[in-house]
Amino acid sequence: MKLNNLTPAAGSRGRQKRVGRGEGSGHGGQSTRGMNGAKSRSGYHHKAGFEGGQMPIQRRLPKGGFKNPTRVEYKAVNVGLLETVAQKFNVTAIDFDLLMEAGLVAKNDLVKVLGKGEIKTALEVTVDAFSASAIAKIEAAGGKAVINK
Repeated sequence: MKLNNLTPAAGSRGRQKRVGRGEGSGHGGQSTRGMNGAKSRSGYHHKAGFEGGQMPIQRRLPKGGFKNPTRVEYKAVNVGLLETVAQKFNVTAIDFDLLMEAGLVAKNDLVKVLGKGEIKTALEVTVDAFSASAIAKIEAAGGKAVINK
């Protein structure tokens, strides 16, 4: 097989439709654009969601709920995972950089430690937020929960 032997698969390439080349071509007159209206004219463009003047679906459907514009979204990390990270990196203090190195959080995430799991090692954890149960478990193991400022 050589490059000069390659051909498209049979039936995959149709004939080019040459419009506006006279009535004898079969594509003269309106050049396959139909009769009148905006779509038959040059330069036609419609906005996304435009439905030909009909009320668009995004306006017909009822809107529900409430989107809080000041919501702060945290990346959740459980207490049980902290001990695993501490053992893997052989440390007693855990902060954002270590969690990022472990692949648990991304660069722009805010981190909240939640209380799922068990912790036996005394760790000093410095992140953006803690749940009450996470603070209780960390301090019960002899560790310290520090909120990042």
